[in-house]
Amino acid sequence: MKNIIAISGSLRKDSYNTKVLEEIKKMIDKEVSFEILDISKVPLFNQDIENNENKDIINIKNKIKKADLVVISTPEYNYSFSGVLKNTLDWLSRGEDLVFLDKKVALISASASRFGGVRAQNHLRDVLLCMGANTLYKPEVYIAFAHDVFVDNTINDPRVKKQIINFKDNLLKEIN
Repeated sequence: MKNIIAISGSLRKDSYNTKVLEEIKKMIDKEVSFEILDISKVPLFNQDIENNENKDIINIKNKIKKADLVVISTPEYNYSFSGVLKNTLDWLSRGEDLVFLDKKVALISASASRFGGVRAQNHLRDVLLCMGANTLYKPEVYIAFAHDVFVDNTINDPRVKKQIINFKDNLLKEIN
């Protein structure tokens, strides 16, 4: 079975980005394995401890290595992606295991702003380029005014729902 690993760049309990990933998981889970990783326990990056074997980082690296594709959903904070996501990517870029080298990565963003995270995705693409990732450019999904999109943890906006279905269909094409 094909394997997709997903990362939400938000730790917030009611994160729109986590909700988006959970919605994709509901749509796709019977066709492929779709796992949303927990990055809440990743320590702050520090070169003094980077050679210590941190089990959370090793676990995330191993899952990404085995994945056919990685999905990253990011919020937008101050015109960029979240610090917790940057911290995780810093850890994943270190050592001999270049887990993102040539790895297919699809991006999505949900934000309370009217731009839907477009600036966050642009910055994230730059970081992933440095890491050697094969970042997919289509379809672009930027969910604006995310606080209005969800009702009872489900996407209630038909336009956004259609975008997510298109995104999901593209993920399946990329790994088959």
